Amino acid sequence: MARIAGIDLPKNKAGYVGLTYIFGIGNSSAIKILEKAGVELNKKVNDWTDDEIARIRNVIQEFKVEGQLRSEIQMNIKRLMDIGCYRGLRHRRGLPVRGQRTRTNARTRKGKRKTVAGKKKVGKK
Repeated sequence: MARIAGIDLPKNKAGYVGLTYIFGIGNSSAIKILEKAGVELNKKVNDWTDDEIARIRNVIQEFKVEGQLRSEIQMNIKRLMDIGCYRGLRHRRGLPVRGQRTRTNARTRKGKRKTVAGKKKVGKK
């Protein structure tokens, strides 16, 4: 089992697919990493040798991945909130940040809907 950047990679997946389990590495960067390390793209993670794993680790050290990337993203969000820009205010209120509508279809950011009772109409006799 290959353990890279604190993540156990799945054994029976192709190399470029297995690398995408690391936060911050997508398909295109996984392919670039394997090409730079000189490892065959479709070779299963299970079949990697210790030498190949070491070369892949060395190439991945050039990227920001996992904890380092997560902390940078959180610091960027905190900076936006501290300077009080529009995006920071949207983050602070838990609303969509990138211009999506909120009248409908914002359930992921706004949370589960809370029903508010309406006023009863008083009928005349």
